[in-house]
Amino acid sequence: MRHLFFVLCFVTIVACENSHSQTNPKPAAPVSKSALTVNLHRQLYEKYNLYRESTIKGRRFKHADIVPLLQKLPAPFRTEKAGKSMEGRDIYKVQIGTGPVQVLLWSQMHGDEASATMAIMDLFNFMMRDDQFNPLRERLMKELTLTFIPLLNPDGAERFKRRNAIDIDLNRDAARLQTPEAQLLKRVRDELKADWGFNLHDQNRYYSAGKGKTATFSFLAPAYNYAKEINVVRGNAMHLIGVMNNILQEYIPGQVGRYSDSFEPRAFGDNIQKWGTSTILIECGGLAEDPDKQEIRRLHFMVLLSALDAIADQSYKAVSKEVYESIPFNGSNEFFDLLVREVEIDFKGELYTVDIGFRNEEISYNGNRDFYYRGQIADIGDLSIFHAYQSIDAQGMQAFPGKTYATTLKSASELASLDPIQLLREGYTDIFVSGLSSKARFAALPFRLIEAGKGKENNNVRMSGNPSLYIQKDGQTRYVVVNGTAYDLESDRDKILKMVNKL
Repeated sequence: MRHLFFVLCFVTIVACENSHSQTNPKPAAPVSKSALTVNLHRQLYEKYNLYRESTIKGRRFKHADIVPLLQKLPAPFRTEKAGKSMEGRDIYKVQIGTGPVQVLLWSQMHGDEASATMAIMDLFNFMMRDDQFNPLRERLMKELTLTFIPLLNPDGAERFKRRNAIDIDLNRDAARLQTPEAQLLKRVRDELKADWGFNLHDQNRYYSAGKGKTATFSFLAPAYNYAKEINVVRGNAMHLIGVMNNILQEYIPGQVGRYSDSFEPRAFGDNIQKWGTSTILIECGGLAEDPDKQEIRRLHFMVLLSALDAIADQSYKAVSKEVYESIPFNGSNEFFDLLVREVEIDFKGELYTVDIGFRNEEISYNGNRDFYYRGQIADIGDLSIFHAYQSIDAQGMQAFPGKTYATTLKSASELASLDPIQLLREGYTDIFVSGLSSKARFAALPFRLIEAGKGKENNNVRMSGNPSLYIQKDGQTRYVVVNGTAYDLESDRDKILKMVNKL
């Protein structure tokens, strides 16, 4: 009886410990890693140019540019047409790996959000190579089955716009499933019974990650109900985001944000999380001096491969959810492209001190493959709590509407012979040109070039306007603002001359 008593006590203790471990699972111990794996993200970042898809030079590519790249992918890639868009364009599914863990990645469900598609094309090149990263490739293909749907919204990409051909936001069609693109995504997820999902997007460049820094990347482990509960599926997404945040902080410290996790019952991320797939939303935002997101593309390539490796070796389990929860929430519209601070403007003979915030709009041309910027005033007043990619401290200075040069130039190239610095010092910002070429019309310049015969621009400071301004202190011009960009006539002198001489 005594032996039986001890046996029963032992069984009871073990059962209790097992029960506790199931309800409160402990994070896995950190996985022992080779030197390659420890330094993986740094090596991937440094070697990136070996894998960059050279035919994709910027964000404004189209379905016709991507399809040949997908069709020529060799084994062990498995490429097939998964369905068609609203306008009949083929949507492809690309798979690689034969592992037990199913990972689904889809990009560009919004047609003008192309950063992830670029990074995926680079990732495909990486997987085809034979070099020092072979242990990583072998690990990914052994442990994971990777399924990509690059360019889910080809009709939107054709027009470089967010929505599909009939102006439905695909990321709000997860419940009704009215569009063929949404139906395809749901079907592929269900067929795979995906363990992991990567919902890959871009956000505008005006989000803040706090402390005056742009949100270059933003993450979310979407909620699957209004209570925003955290189960194992959602918790895993939080752990993995922690991995990616820790890596990115080494490259863009303080520039990672987190979206609000309010439940959106129409969105794919929230629903795919609810359907049992650990889902990570990645949004690429803004980075100074990277308007076409090519450095962001490189970071995306690096952090995506690092995340897949963390799934393959399960090292994500060692990163606490507290890392995820420490990521600051995004601040919407907290940045401007240009902020002129504390400048005086005249109204009916009275001077008023204001901040003027400009944001740039992309104006498409050449069949939506190219664009130029049109600046416009997004806000006027006390903007002291906001930030900008470019700021001018204009305290004690006055802004005046830019003047129009009296003589019409025969060509833009004549501008170089007119002493452009002196013209700007005198406040001449707008110039009429006969036969203005498209190159000159769309060029970034410290002058507004206007086709001869058209009317003068309104250079008064007003909401949604795009005024040319010259800014003076004690009667001397220090800055000019043209098309939402500021030029310092002292420090930017050589830059201005170089720009004009290119015409």
